[in-house]
Amino acid sequence: MVASTLVKGSSRQPLPSTAGMEETSNPLAGTVYETETLRGVRCVRLSVLTDETTSPERQREADDIAAAALGIDFGEGDQLREAVDLDVSASEFGPFDRPELGGWLARPDDFDALVWWRFDRAIRSMAHMHELAKWAKEHRKMLVFAEGIGGGRLVFDFRNPMDPMSELMMLMLAFAAQVESQSIKDRVLGAMAAIRKMPLRWRGSRPPYGYMPALMPAEHGGVGWTLVPDPDAVKVIERIVRELLEGKTVSAIAVGLNADGIPSPRDHWAAKKGRKTGGKTGGVKGLVKDAFLWTPAVITRMLRNATLLGWKMHKGNPVRDSEGNPIMATSQPIMTREEFDRIGAVLDERSIENGDRKDTEALLLRVIHCDACGGRMYLNKQESKQQPTYKCNPYSRGFRCQKSANIRGDWADKFVTAEFLRLIGSVQTTHVVTIPGYDPEPELRATLAEFEEHQEQRGRQKSKHAARAWQERADALDTRIADLESREKTEPQRIVTPTGRTFADEWAEKDTAGRRTMLVEAGVRLDVRRGTPGGWRKLDTRRVTFTMSGELDPAAEALAGEASALESEARGDSPTKGASVCLVESATVAEPVRELVAA
Repeated sequence: MVASTLVKGSSRQPLPSTAGMEETSNPLAGTVYETETLRGVRCVRLSVLTDETTSPERQREADDIAAAALGIDFGEGDQLREAVDLDVSASEFGPFDRPELGGWLARPDDFDALVWWRFDRAIRSMAHMHELAKWAKEHRKMLVFAEGIGGGRLVFDFRNPMDPMSELMMLMLAFAAQVESQSIKDRVLGAMAAIRKMPLRWRGSRPPYGYMPALMPAEHGGVGWTLVPDPDAVKVIERIVRELLEGKTVSAIAVGLNADGIPSPRDHWAAKKGRKTGGKTGGVKGLVKDAFLWTPAVITRMLRNATLLGWKMHKGNPVRDSEGNPIMATSQPIMTREEFDRIGAVLDERSIENGDRKDTEALLLRVIHCDACGGRMYLNKQESKQQPTYKCNPYSRGFRCQKSANIRGDWADKFVTAEFLRLIGSVQTTHVVTIPGYDPEPELRATLAEFEEHQEQRGRQKSKHAARAWQERADALDTRIADLESREKTEPQRIVTPTGRTFADEWAEKDTAGRRTMLVEAGVRLDVRRGTPGGWRKLDTRRVTFTMSGELDPAAEALAGEASALESEARGDSPTKGASVCLVESATVAEPVRELVAA
């Protein structure tokens, strides 16, 4: 059945007589003439899931009323035609980029009309509206807004390709929507800038990991929100710091957190808000993950973030008051400055070496070196019938080695193990607790860098107000630098407690990675020279040089001195002045270690 009405804007006009035209083969059906029932798609969009004033139910109700008045049917049950995009911003995502609406737009033959509650549910920019109007004109579709300007219904019928008015009106309204969107954005940015300067006041959105929003206490004014420590996240941070100070690498810590199913910072906040974990990644386009994992970069970035000190941060820099002091976002910071600097120092020490590697079986990684070039040697796994060997690989470092060395891996491992335990196997291990001191130097360097970056903008201000704001920040940074320069450095204290266990005991219980850590911390180094003909049957000890430097040197020397004295006493003579005798074997070495040394 062909109706006798023409839709143009929101008005209806009588059509010329259709006498002589067959109802079932009307060449203009689906263009100018409105069929009795149009197949419509009900469109629902929310920028924020918790927004009650624009709830999906309210939008559906308005869409249904408009559709009933215009003879538009959305279907029902499994045949329901509806595009629901929740937590999707119209400013950031155009109609074609939204998950559900974009899918419908890709199937234009499945419907005749799109119905929204209001204009801002569809678009917020002229560019997006131009794309949508062009698409509707090309595919001859009707666009309906249940509540337009002033509350009246807006109907844009693009089924008549000869009528340009619908497209013109849409572009005009899109311009108004874009101006409104920019105005809202400016107001929000202004409000956020003002809140950033308010001590303890939190502006909203996702908080830094380790904190959660809470109502401002009455003693601090009782207005707005502030941040307080998040007990669940703080436990994770404490675990990370404890394992880091115990010698674990950042990579190993990340592996442990993922193995225990502890949510990463991004997923932690999603779980707190009752949302799905995972989402789109910032790397491969279109890649969506079910969950985000802990990585060394995530842990390092979190531990180096000054939000742990309770500071407000903006674009990577602290927000400062007129005196140059960092503005606090919370009255209960997770870390003190001393603790924060100590962790930073540990990360700095490992930034190049990157600590242990769990993905390798090489005991002597970072221990064994080529004597000719001084470069590290790496374990090279051979075919199944051959033993792995440590090899010098100078080409990977960009130079040539004149006498590149290699050595069987098991020979080198046994030799270093025997020498290490021979020297300090019976030495008692200790537990060291460090009481942090205070060093203003790290914050001083960071503030000075911030000041120098700010100085680069000198003279670029075109207005007096901008120049005054620039000068105020420069003065504040200068004041803070002067304050930090006046502070004295306090040295940390170390409390050393004997454990009652020996290095041989610890060695027997640890895995390859743990033993490698013991060697590295003791400053063990094995230099290997190129082999001689016929040296393939056993290790020629003339090829290798074992050295150990660091805090264990005095203990090793004292142990060697005792052994020398005992040996001299047994012989009934005294050692030659200036001579030193190496301890051959400790009487307290555990049985498995003694067997290894004997082998």
